[in-house]
Amino acid sequence: MAIRVLQAYLDGETDDVTARQVIAHLNDCCDCGMEAVQYREIKESLARRGRPDAQAVERLRGFGSSLLHTGPGDGAARVPGR
Repeated sequence: MAIRVLQAYLDGETDDVTARQVIAHLNDCCDCGMEAVQYREIKESLARRGRPDAQAVERLRGFGSSLLHTGPGDGAARVPGR
């Protein structure tokens, strides 16, 4: 799943059709589901003006970095160590 679509969904910025597609994908894809949890934790922490969990931030960085080193739709975007 494209990280931009996931972030837009989690920020409430997608239409109903896209939201349903993202939900279906998150139910089937453990990797994206875990990234969604991490993104929510970071967002909630920032909303509380606290510090996000260091491991959550590092995982999110690793996921973003992996996206830079893979082609679109090749399924190889994985967080190192998983």
